[in-house]
Formats: sequence, C-alpha cells, structure tokens
Amino acid sequence: MSDVVYVSKARIERKIGPLRLAYLPGEPQPVTFSVHGAIAEHYKVDPAKLKESHAATIDYVIAATAG
Repeated sequence: MSDVVYVSKARIERKIGPLRLAYLPGEPQPVTFSVHGAIAEHYKVDPAKLKESHAATIDYVIAATAG
C-alpha cells in the first residue's frame, strides 16, 4: 500500500438553513454553498426565503469532475 500523500483540511461552517461556508486549502476566502432553483425545490426550501442563492455542493462536484 502507498503512503498517504495528501490529507485535505477543510472545515464547514453552517450558517442558517442551507447556507454553509467551506474553508478550503488554497482559497484565501471561504467558499459559500447553498441551494438554488430545482435543488431548493427538491429540498422544499422556499426560494423566497433564501436571502442569497449560491451554488450547491453538487454543482462543485460536477464542475470538479468535468474539469
């Protein structure tokens, strides 16, 4: 078995509802995650109650996979 070459030290801070801040290595500012559109509807989050709409974690996963 190979030696471990990297361990990510990410930290997630839940703000309110689906709004989260991710503190990621290599990023000077936290990355904001939330929900939007169809994702908000799926989780039964009223879009009118969202103060801000942000990309969801799945959006980042898809972008990273496609990148």
